[in-house]
Amino acid sequence: MAQHRGKQEDYATPIRRLVTAVLVMVLFAIFIVWRIDSPRVERFRSHVIDQYLPSFAWAMAPLTGAANLLRDFQSYAALYEQNQELRRELQQMKSWREAALQLEQENARLLDLNNLRLDPKFTHISGIVMADSGSPFRQSVLLNIGRQDGIQDGWAAMDGLGLVGRISGVGERTSRVILLTDSYSQVPAIIQPSGQRALVIGDNTAAPPIDFIEDPDLVRAGDRVVTSGEGGVLPPGLVIGQLALDPNGRLRVRLSADYERLEFLRVLRNYGTVQITTPGELVVPEELVIEAPQSPPENEASSDG
Repeated sequence: MAQHRGKQEDYATPIRRLVTAVLVMVLFAIFIVWRIDSPRVERFRSHVIDQYLPSFAWAMAPLTGAANLLRDFQSYAALYEQNQELRRELQQMKSWREAALQLEQENARLLDLNNLRLDPKFTHISGIVMADSGSPFRQSVLLNIGRQDGIQDGWAAMDGLGLVGRISGVGERTSRVILLTDSYSQVPAIIQPSGQRALVIGDNTAAPPIDFIEDPDLVRAGDRVVTSGEGGVLPPGLVIGQLALDPNGRLRVRLSADYERLEFLRVLRNYGTVQITTPGELVVPEELVIEAPQSPPENEASSDG
């Protein structure tokens, strides 16, 4: 068995050498033919190329497909990167658009405040609404102006459309505005054009009722409601809203102020109003209180007798 395997190895070695020699000679011949500069050899080379190279197209197809696939993958990767970049830019544009809309709304509120026509004798100071009470039982907002800005209790606060409420509570740098919708708010008003006096009473709804009308038959829905100035707290002539009927037939005031977007408020400086130091003075000022006559002392009564 070992002798048979040795004989096969003896035959294989000369065959490998012969094949290697033939292959080297063929390659050398091809090299020589390809290097000869002769018209006949050139025609021979052209004939060989035309004859055999097209038949190798099937061998180049996988390489061509792989190259195209790699090129497409690179294009897809580039498109994916561009798409991600566009998404990031779109997100930035959305945030910028939101900021632009907020600035546009703030600008509109400020323009409304500038266009608000007031009595020339009144001066004002504008403040930013910092927060609201957030309670269904109390309607108020907090402003970023206070005692250091000269704010006093009882002063009227307005937006660009109408009366919002009055100052009720002043701190050093902040002040609170009780809205017309608050249940503690009671504002004397005049209904135009009839001139009927009434009282706008807040009830924590968006349209507070109006009561104590002198002659209800002279007013109708759509009439204008303004402050009367009675009580010496709010100045007269400030726009409150318009009359409207609710489904129950009760008269209410559709407020002119935009309570959904209270961002800036204008506080009217009215130094001619009564200074409020106690809650009772908000209803009856101190100088209007009529003192009852006092009875004479007992010793004087006895001496007179």
